[in-house]
Amino acid sequence: MGYKFKITRGNAILNFSEEYCRSRSEIVESESFFRVIKGFVKDCKRKENTIYTYLKVVSEDSNILAWDLQVAIKLLLVMSTEEVVETHPQFADYFRDARELNKTVEELYLFWRRLQRYSVVFNDSTSKGYQNVQFGAAQENFSQLVLSLYRTITEKVTKKTLRVYRQITAGVNAGLRVTNTRSFLPYEYRNLDVIPFIETVVIHPPFIAYSKRNKRSGVFPENSSNPIENMKFDPDQWFCYPAMVGDLLTFIYFNVSFMAQGIALCNLFELAGEEVYRNRKPDCIYVYGYEDGQKNQSFYQDVDNDMIVAALSASDEFDYFGYMKKMVLTLHNVRKINQKQLPIHGAMVNVTLHNGEQKNIVVMGDSGAGKSETIEQIKAFGESYIREIVTVYDDMGLLSFDEQGKIVSSGTEIGAFVRLDDLDAGYSFKELDRSVFMNPDQINARIIIPITDYEDVIAKHHVDYFFYANNYEADGPEIEFFSNKAEALDTFRDGARMAKGTTTEMGIVKSYFANPFGPVQLESQCEVLLNRYFDQLFEQGIKVGQLRTRLGIKGNEHTGPKAVAIALLKLITGEKNLKELPELDEI
Repeated sequence: MGYKFKITRGNAILNFSEEYCRSRSEIVESESFFRVIKGFVKDCKRKENTIYTYLKVVSEDSNILAWDLQVAIKLLLVMSTEEVVETHPQFADYFRDARELNKTVEELYLFWRRLQRYSVVFNDSTSKGYQNVQFGAAQENFSQLVLSLYRTITEKVTKKTLRVYRQITAGVNAGLRVTNTRSFLPYEYRNLDVIPFIETVVIHPPFIAYSKRNKRSGVFPENSSNPIENMKFDPDQWFCYPAMVGDLLTFIYFNVSFMAQGIALCNLFELAGEEVYRNRKPDCIYVYGYEDGQKNQSFYQDVDNDMIVAALSASDEFDYFGYMKKMVLTLHNVRKINQKQLPIHGAMVNVTLHNGEQKNIVVMGDSGAGKSETIEQIKAFGESYIREIVTVYDDMGLLSFDEQGKIVSSGTEIGAFVRLDDLDAGYSFKELDRSVFMNPDQINARIIIPITDYEDVIAKHHVDYFFYANNYEADGPEIEFFSNKAEALDTFRDGARMAKGTTTEMGIVKSYFANPFGPVQLESQCEVLLNRYFDQLFEQGIKVGQLRTRLGIKGNEHTGPKAVAIALLKLITGEKNLKELPELDEI
């Protein structure tokens, strides 16, 4: 990784292994600072705003303006504005109006902060940049330097001492520590060996990212040829996030143009350590954001190497975290279907009552059916009646058999990709300190939030209740049980839901087994598994039914999941009259 600094698709990437500034003067004198100013000037010129009108009196050449501003800022670190004008009269025109100059400084600072800013450090680097500085501390120190620089220049220009200090993240939003550890890949995938692996991720919340799209469309088709085999990769443009998706090792390679999608993975999938992948072939490989000028989004079953692989083209059409997450889950599910395990598009919670009794509840349904919302309502309302509630998974799980032939369930993710619109007001603010926010001011705004320890995710849990999340029927009880396999399979296989704007679909839509991420592509294989597992669900006495979340019915977005949560709590606790726990006033 030879570059010091780059800006791509609104991402600013600082290579601390090549250049790490330890003082304000080092920041101002750096080539990276010049490039930020130049980008700012070009942005002002593109918009033809009042700042550019003020600056172009001096020159209309972006390079000259950027150079002059860089030198002027450097001088202001040690001089007053009057001293700068007296000793360097060529800069006098920049100081002709203090208010306009202050506005320029403010907008330059905001231009920097509006970029998605990332630092990268190689743990084995011996170059002259970042050395022997603790990874997280280095980012904090850099942030303080940027803040100090901004405040000093502002006070010099306005001739006023600041009285209010806002300790925002002025440096980088997130940082990566990476290594060039050689992976254990089959020969056909040696083109990936040049890509560095992520070892550590540091996020500075609130982490807010914007993508070109806020919905996902369609399903991922199977390809008859390997989409990765002949690709070429520039190591300066790619990172690998080695993820544990359930118990499957998955190498997720992402282009630096889509850094937010790659960084957000740490809140969703367990980051595997080098001791896990050093001498282990991955189960799945995903290449996200490959520049091929196409719109490819397919997976391939590499039978010879016993892997499932996929590639997604670099396109604004696919610039949305749903394309990252759902393809990874598709690869996982295809492999698990081949292993005769049944993928469940749903959520599972382990509830411990005050008497010590445990209940495991699985809620299945497609996107927007109300799975996550119902679980959050159980957590919010059930505090008085539940000792503990553990979310095993919140989007994709598995049904399998233990050694005794009993049905058990496990998950894939340590986090949840939750739709903010359907959560209680204020929920996102309570989780501000650890969430990744995606397009928070748009329809289908999401947060990616860690919710479960990896050990709980991969543990094999017995199942007490298996429900389908029905979000489209207004009439009928909140909970309804099926009396036989055929009746249950009709509902589960149908996969009906009212589309909630999480994808491009509208109205009531259907998807085979409510899971377009594997079962749809391998329907004939999945049908055999459905019959086998539903036979055993009823034979083993597991309660099978549906929950009417009413999430797809206008006006019921909050009351529907809450009513279902209360009905579930009544069912598992035996309590007829439930009351919310009062707020704690004093400690």
